[in-house]
Amino acid sequence: MSCCDETTARVPSTDMSRRSILKGATVVAAVLPGASRGQAQGPTIKLAYCSQLLCGVPYEVARSGGHFKNHGLNVELVYTRGGSAAMQALIGGAVDYGATSLDVAITAFANVHADIRRFAVTGQLPLFAVVTAPRTASQISAIKDLEGRTVGVSGLGNADHALTLYLLKLANADASKVKFAIMGVNLLEALRQGQIDAGLVQEPALTLLQKSGGRVLVNAMDLEDARRYLGGTYEFMGVAVRGKEFEQRRPEMVTLAKALADALKALRTMSGDDLIAALPKEMTTGLDTKEFADILARRRDSLYPETLTIDPAAANRVVQSLIVGGLIKSDASIAGLHDTSIVGS
Repeated sequence: MSCCDETTARVPSTDMSRRSILKGATVVAAVLPGASRGQAQGPTIKLAYCSQLLCGVPYEVARSGGHFKNHGLNVELVYTRGGSAAMQALIGGAVDYGATSLDVAITAFANVHADIRRFAVTGQLPLFAVVTAPRTASQISAIKDLEGRTVGVSGLGNADHALTLYLLKLANADASKVKFAIMGVNLLEALRQGQIDAGLVQEPALTLLQKSGGRVLVNAMDLEDARRYLGGTYEFMGVAVRGKEFEQRRPEMVTLAKALADALKALRTMSGDDLIAALPKEMTTGLDTKEFADILARRRDSLYPETLTIDPAAANRVVQSLIVGGLIKSDASIAGLHDTSIVGS
């Protein structure tokens, strides 16, 4: 399961927010009214993603900045409640492309043998940080210090749990000595109040906890920390297509990749305010946009790659974390999941 589950998704509130888009299944999703208005003429391409703000920045920049249109594409972004829902929409034929975290793609490919091909990467780090409660900041200074402590995660078997187990293994810590508390995704207050010793959080919770005195043990959203603790980048968001349509859609995928590449290049020069402006207003309602703009400006160079190129080493780190976390079998193979013929390797 991805970090982008239905409780972290910020699906726009529209009269189209609930629709049956799978045969025999309902995926909660939204298409913003007019989301593809003013784009190029031609057939509409539906691309689903999980609606988590940090995940969606490259796609929203491509949409709002006219990069899809500039390449003659009429792309409709479909907002689903979680990465698993976006993958279901792709597998079920409701959308043309699914943008999800790699762990979602791997579990679908390895566990249910989904016929999908992943051809472009738009995110190079997991959206988690391991942080202590303010009251335990002076007592816990490293991942190994989590032995004998209670660590909050969204759920056992989720991506944050798997990543924690992976970090514990890399630190030669005994995971059996760590007690995991299932907290959902809202760990902020539990950490602030000291109900748990440490936890896996995303932004803006990380920034708020730092201000409250929490100690960051590993910030996987920071490229230097990822290199230090994980050994390098850790493939995250990327785009997949149904395998049976790969050759048929090849020219379209090449063009789509060019548009997303332009968006990646553009977002590295945009201010935090500009990045906030690229997001649908329906998705930023209720946020402290000034604070989130600062976060985007601070995190963008780490979170988003300069190119869409697939890095096998980065993908393998995700595989290893899922094996350690028990989400896929130890002999699971992702051979055939990635295709480098669209953007190279």
